[in-house]
Amino acid sequence: MSSHIGIVAVSPEGAALFYQAITRQSARLRPPGEHPRLSVHNEPLAQYIDAIRRDDWMTVGKLLRRSAELLARCGAEFCLTPDAAVQHAVQLAEVGSPIPWLTMTDLVGQSVSRDGRRVVGIIGTELVMNSSTFQMHLGIRGIQVLAPKPDDAKAIDHIIFNELIFGQIHPQSRAMVLDTIGRMAQAGCEAVILASSEAPLLVSKENCPLPIYDASDLVAEAAVRRTMEQAVRS
Repeated sequence: MSSHIGIVAVSPEGAALFYQAITRQSARLRPPGEHPRLSVHNEPLAQYIDAIRRDDWMTVGKLLRRSAELLARCGAEFCLTPDAAVQHAVQLAEVGSPIPWLTMTDLVGQSVSRDGRRVVGIIGTELVMNSSTFQMHLGIRGIQVLAPKPDDAKAIDHIIFNELIFGQIHPQSRAMVLDTIGRMAQAGCEAVILASSEAPLLVSKENCPLPIYDASDLVAEAAVRRTMEQAVRS
């Protein structure tokens, strides 16, 4: 019996990319043809954006938990969200959740620490880049997280919310984000965290001047490995 992963979608574009990441990781890690079951549920993106802009994390947590409840009814054994912007509310969503959650920030912290990095950059929304979402989890491991300069951060935020979440990919936006990462490298960053589920639309290991920690892909790998552990236990 294949394990069942629940995907709590926030950004539809990011969730679609994450679904692909899950299937790629499954093909890499599991025997041929033995893909886990996947269920996806989302509440309207506008509700998330409105609550985040009002700094209403209780509502964000309730939206996430509502998806977890519906995914549990579909048979999901655990759930996760690939959206970095809502990671602040995952702990709220865990309260009363019928199934356990995988946590993105812990997985990123473990991966960066395992590689011995001490200074990393971060690319995501302004909220993610300038808050404790990742900084705290990496900081307790002795890792410094550097955000882009304010003007660069604002431009990247605009690209994510006005282009990438709609699947729009513009060469000038890609060039701007890669230039920002180049400046992070000059400032001493040893790698960069892609803390936006849509960031891989612009940044890849082939075009990035720094090694990449794709937060969504790390969650995808962890989810597939968890299904393998559950299969062994059963």
